Amino acid sequence: MRLMIAGGGGFRVPLVYRALCAGPFAGLVRELVLYDVDPGRLAAINAVLASFAEQDAPRAAALPAVRATTSLAEALRGTDLVFAAIRPGGTAGRIADERVALDLGLLGQETTGASGISYALRSIPRMLDLAAHMRRYCPDAWLLNFTNPAGMVTEALVPVLGRNVVGICDSASGLVHRAALAAGVVLPEGTLDGVGYYGLNHLGWLYRLESGGRDRLPGLLADAGALAGFEEGRLFPQPFLADLGCLPNEYLYYYYETERALAGIRSAATTRGESIDRQQSELYPQLAAAGPEAYPLWDAARRSREEGYLAEARAAGERRDETDLAGGGYERVALAVMRALSGGGPAELILNTPNSTGQSGAGDPAIPGLPADAVVEVPCQVTPDGVTPLRQERPALAQLALLRQVKDVERLVVTATSRDAGSTGAGRRDAALAAFAGHPLVGSGDLAGKLLAGYEDAFPELQELWRGRQ
Repeated sequence: MRLMIAGGGGFRVPLVYRALCAGPFAGLVRELVLYDVDPGRLAAINAVLASFAEQDAPRAAALPAVRATTSLAEALRGTDLVFAAIRPGGTAGRIADERVALDLGLLGQETTGASGISYALRSIPRMLDLAAHMRRYCPDAWLLNFTNPAGMVTEALVPVLGRNVVGICDSASGLVHRAALAAGVVLPEGTLDGVGYYGLNHLGWLYRLESGGRDRLPGLLADAGALAGFEEGRLFPQPFLADLGCLPNEYLYYYYETERALAGIRSAATTRGESIDRQQSELYPQLAAAGPEAYPLWDAARRSREEGYLAEARAAGERRDETDLAGGGYERVALAVMRALSGGGPAELILNTPNSTGQSGAGDPAIPGLPADAVVEVPCQVTPDGVTPLRQERPALAQLALLRQVKDVERLVVTATSRDAGSTGAGRRDAALAAFAGHPLVGSGDLAGKLLAGYEDAFPELQELWRGRQ
């Protein structure tokens, strides 16, 4: 199989390569093509992969051939599957995403709220370009999308690629596995039997965790000691979780504990985006020149970066679990999807896909109460025939109301980035304005106007988007 990574100079690319070199995914890919618009970043990541391969020399026969290119057409020709993890505007863009919101007293978080909308307004047009090129150069290939905000981006791509696109995130699957460990539940390999999860990307809840015919989740939610043993259990007060009756995805911290989250972000010396921008600006030139030491240098930086993830939600001195710092999350989900699609055996995974349980789009909704064509995040069965979401329970009223509100926002963002012949610049900008105003973490027309003006100043390409030139 030939795998292409769009965003091949991305910081996490070595995780994919590492997973392809040993364990259950070894031998799955014969050629790995790295595509990026930044040749300097490509050179740095290529050096990391070469360093890892040199350390892994005894198993060299299992290592996929690696090729790097800045030509999208060259990267796509003959490709069976595409991983996409791009960041238009780079880490400097992330800084602006966060700062514009923070300066208005709002949450500034990469994928959530106002910052997430700004990120989507830039990432969706570039991903639509990629999808159009895929239709030309590898029309039968699958696209596994990591580009954030993953659910919104995937929703925008479905009209172009149909069922050959799926969104990938490890946040939900990580929650399930940590909760199962805390509850003493052994999850069968390759299945999610007894697991109930519904939501959108970065907005979901684990509502059932069965073992031996009995739901073990209520017992876990009543056990403060067990909850304290994993990250999601520590994010929220135990009485709150017991009353809620389910475990929220970690990103719901920004909805349920907004003021605490905002205070934590503001108390830091730098934003998360500023910290990562500084790290990568220093790191990438070092990686390119590090030779055999490139992989150890990258891995030390990766662990440091993982330690800072969701730092605003942790108490002073509290560290992330070692299993989280070790890596091995989103890339293993993606490779499990790839293996199942290529005939390596069915798998059940939590993925972002249209809500209809029928391949034709005519089935019942996996999440009752949401449109069948809306992209949702639920357990899915993956086979060579594609990705089929599994039916879940109807969310509670408050949860369903939040899902509907955020889904409406996501669809407005998709409209704002639309390339339909009938769309107008004014209509696209109005949709973006309505998206900001309608998000529950903004909720104000006045703030929406200030946000959009701030992002237009920071990103001139938005004006090009309104003019239909992107």
